[in-house]
Amino acid sequence: MIDTLRIATYNIHKGFSNFNRRMILHDVRERLRTLDADLIFLQEVQGSNETQGLNHTLWTAPQHEFLADSVWSDFAYGKNSVYEEGHHGNAILSRYPIVSWENEDVSAHPLERRGLLHCELDVPGWDERLHCVCVHLGLFSRWRLQQSRALCDRIDRMVPRSAPLVIAGDFNDWRERLSRLLRDRLDVHEVFESTRGRPARSFPAGLPLLSLDRIYVRGLRVKSARLMHGKAWSKLSDHAALSAHVSRR
Repeated sequence: MIDTLRIATYNIHKGFSNFNRRMILHDVRERLRTLDADLIFLQEVQGSNETQGLNHTLWTAPQHEFLADSVWSDFAYGKNSVYEEGHHGNAILSRYPIVSWENEDVSAHPLERRGLLHCELDVPGWDERLHCVCVHLGLFSRWRLQQSRALCDRIDRMVPRSAPLVIAGDFNDWRERLSRLLRDRLDVHEVFESTRGRPARSFPAGLPLLSLDRIYVRGLRVKSARLMHGKAWSKLSDHAALSAHVSRR
């Protein structure tokens, strides 16, 4: 029986370093493997981009398949932003079977497409499926509030109260206003708030000042939470990765 899970979330900036100076997808894959995570929630994942494929000899897409490789046997990708040369969105990589998934469009404006990637997983020995939702909320406060309410409505509709739940991603919530709404509506707990009293500062990666990235859980006990920083990580995305070690209650 699986008693604990290691979870991570990371905005990979479409596989490019800060200011799009260089393609770093291969380095991202190596860094992600060091986390030894069972589940990884990814944002700004490039599903396809014909222009980048022509401009970069090491370009690989779909990026979620390249990152999963032989480590994470199951994955799901939610296409959100579609443009002439390709598309990008959210992805979940898993060591355990993803038995169903759906990407719900929660875009608040035609120029900023957003989605909720909701997966159900079969974890060996668990009597209920694990529900996972990967999010990347909007840049404006009113959009984030609208999308957070849509997230709560979806979970109220589709996730049994007894089922374990993980919500993770880039919330763009630098004013830290959404945790109370999610706690009150969903009875979830943010992993860094549980262990350190406040969400982790994850942006910009080189000198984190803002708390944009989060991991919320329900029906799971938080054993530890880590902010992935240091020289090796700061050369990658403009966001820092977060990881958490959780167990069944």
